Amino acid sequence: MLGYINNPNAIPEAFGDEKSPIFEATTTTTPNKCNTTTTVVGSVQYHLYTIWLFTFSDLKTVIVPKTTFGIMNALAAPIHGIEPAGSLNPYAYGLAFFWVYINILPLLINNQRRDESLAEDAQNKPWRPLPSKRLTQKEAVTLIITLYPIALVLSLAMGGHRQAFALFLLGVWYNDFGGARGPLKRNFINASAYVCLASGAMEVALSRSQPLSLEHSSWFVVIWLVVFTTGHTQDMSDQAGDVLAGRRTLPIALGDTKTRYLTLGFMCSWAVACPVYWNAPISFFALLSCLGVLVGFRSVTKRTVEDDKTTFRLWNLWMVLLYASPLVTHLSRLSHNVYSV
Repeated sequence: MLGYINNPNAIPEAFGDEKSPIFEATTTTTPNKCNTTTTVVGSVQYHLYTIWLFTFSDLKTVIVPKTTFGIMNALAAPIHGIEPAGSLNPYAYGLAFFWVYINILPLLINNQRRDESLAEDAQNKPWRPLPSKRLTQKEAVTLIITLYPIALVLSLAMGGHRQAFALFLLGVWYNDFGGARGPLKRNFINASAYVCLASGAMEVALSRSQPLSLEHSSWFVVIWLVVFTTGHTQDMSDQAGDVLAGRRTLPIALGDTKTRYLTLGFMCSWAVACPVYWNAPISFFALLSCLGVLVGFRSVTKRTVEDDKTTFRLWNLWMVLLYASPLVTHLSRLSHNVYSV
């Protein structure tokens, strides 16, 4: 997300680069109608690809998982004490993905346009739009100023407007008022942004707002606590880059070894507490618990950069399973009711 993003070092060549045919169209100058159309199409493709590059690192770790949370928890609405949508609604689920994408986009651009982020990306992710000179910092600011109101207005129409406004405030705090400079502030902001994205996607998937009550909010409190206490697994593999960018992440502030053992303790605790919270079926309980404990022990025993990246991927997989807990329990209860009739 803001700080917890994946760190692919390789350029995403499989999706093209500036020398591929889809971009060469933007240089066409022949003044005929066919070539003019080609130039326009090529220009649109170029700018869409630029937008995509801003979000590439977060597709697998934030955008898709939060969309998945929204859809799965919308399907499990009754277990949250919320009236279900009534039937499967692929259109609403597509809107949930779009909502997550349009709301995280200005936050990511704002994060990547900072000087310290540019210095880090020039070393680790030179394919990103700013270090690769696809646009300037001034143009990035213009894009941010344009996208924030668009995201808020669209959220008023689609749902999730409260979360969209909270994400705007969190993003400004993180990127413009020093929110990334301390580990506790950083973890607080990232955990809050995770919950905003997850609950907003759920509202859009349900096509209505959720009530503000402890009964309906307790699951999001659990998610917030899990991310606040374990989300720094992202930071373990990129400590050198964080030092370069001037970020005081938990492993830098507390120390590498202490942070790893802290992760072990929290992961083992949540690996048991979360399935207990949902009274999960025994098979799912075992799966969620074993994977969570594995992530915790890997953080202590596997310490290379590549190992830490793998551990973070496993943490993301564990989070997706955690998001599925209400749906698994809901389906288990429905199945039990059917067989008990």
